[in-house]
Amino acid sequence: MAKQINRKYHLFDAKKEILGRLATEIAKVLRGKNKVDFTPNIDGGDFVVVIDSDKLRVTGNKLEDKMYHYYSGYPGGMRDVKLKEKIEKDSRKVISEAVYGMLPKNKLRDRMMTRLLVYKDNEHDHKIEITH
Repeated sequence: MAKQINRKYHLFDAKKEILGRLATEIAKVLRGKNKVDFTPNIDGGDFVVVIDSDKLRVTGNKLEDKMYHYYSGYPGGMRDVKLKEKIEKDSRKVISEAVYGMLPKNKLRDRMMTRLLVYKDNEHDHKIEITH
């Protein structure tokens, strides 16, 4: 008998947090590790709403030094993008990719990522029950 999963909305403000620390907390909530009845093989996590992704912070010189590498598969197809350029283009994607890398690499990861909602400013239309 399948039990009903009670999902809540958690609000995270990106302007108060550093990227990596924010991503680990989001991954815990998406996975459901903050709940008493956590089971690794069941997708029992909650929804996560992240606001103010444009005001994202990182430590040290990561804005200039951290590089994201892409390879098309063709000769000469290697592309490098700095974190600063990636944040200017779409800061929501930076948070999503950081959280994606911290979730377990299994069939549940894509289902968990659908519950991650990232917004550039503080405008959202979700009923928030818990804030972090």
